[in-house]
Amino acid sequence: MQTLAQNLTSQAVDASLSQLILTLADTSKAISQAVRHGALAGVLGATEQENVQGETQKKLDIITNEMLKDALKADGTVRGLASEEEDHVVEVSETGQYLVCFDPLDGSSNIDINSLVGTIFSVLPAPTGELSEASFLQQGRAQLAAGYVLYGPSTMLALTTGRGVQMFTLNPETNEYLLTQDAVSISKDTAEFAINMSNQRFWEAPMQTYIADLLLGKIGPREKSFNMRWIAAMVGDVHRVLSRGGLFTYPADNKDPNKPFKLRLMYEANPMALLVEQAGGKASTGYENILDIQPEQIHQRVAVILGSANEVDACLSYHGLDYSQEPDPELG
Repeated sequence: MQTLAQNLTSQAVDASLSQLILTLADTSKAISQAVRHGALAGVLGATEQENVQGETQKKLDIITNEMLKDALKADGTVRGLASEEEDHVVEVSETGQYLVCFDPLDGSSNIDINSLVGTIFSVLPAPTGELSEASFLQQGRAQLAAGYVLYGPSTMLALTTGRGVQMFTLNPETNEYLLTQDAVSISKDTAEFAINMSNQRFWEAPMQTYIADLLLGKIGPREKSFNMRWIAAMVGDVHRVLSRGGLFTYPADNKDPNKPFKLRLMYEANPMALLVEQAGGKASTGYENILDIQPEQIHQRVAVILGSANEVDACLSYHGLDYSQEPDPELG
């Protein structure tokens, strides 16, 4: 089996980008160890701090954020970084070629129940001139690399550098990532979807109708039975989509008109959308392709619908047929 380093070389990935990817991968190994030690290391539970989104930070949120910051500062290729756990962008060097956006521990609400969590990252080119938040506001199609690490029964890395998607598994004996799936491909059709049904009453009409039709199964207009799965960690739900197809969505809702969206564009939606598209799937907000969105700020949130191409199209048809007018202003 190829190691991650060997695979990057075989794909002729630029040396500096390969170095950055290997830095992220090496840091994920240390994060995997921290997650696995859990209560033994006293890293479980919440702090009294909140991040910029007003969410209470878990101890591991802060620990993993600092681990990634320290590693990227030492890497030498990074100009700046943006993180879910940082209020503002962080300047790393004056000469780095890349910007890195990341969610250090996606699904951290799962930490204390020993369920799936992961790290999501996105690499962008660093523009010339003074570093500012505007430097990061690039469309998702500008990403040079994107991926996630899933900390589960085995630690796995999903990666794209624009040449398809590869899966690597961390060998616990050698501490090396080994290529275990090349050219990941998402099936175009599926009978599985993932959504947080507790928010059903707050969704827009198109999503309400779409999910209701899925739940009717063979007796409904889709004439097909569907299964529902929900892990409550985007990294786990998207991993399932990449592994066996499916549709994952976190749609707009009006539970809090000031916060109609849940997932962050720069370090969740964009990297996952690139992975999904590179594997033959589709990713949308319901009204536009995620990778075509022009970001307005680093902590911007968006609705997400991604996965098997034909099923995403089916979901979008509900938005087009049943909601042809402009979206409700309160929902973005």
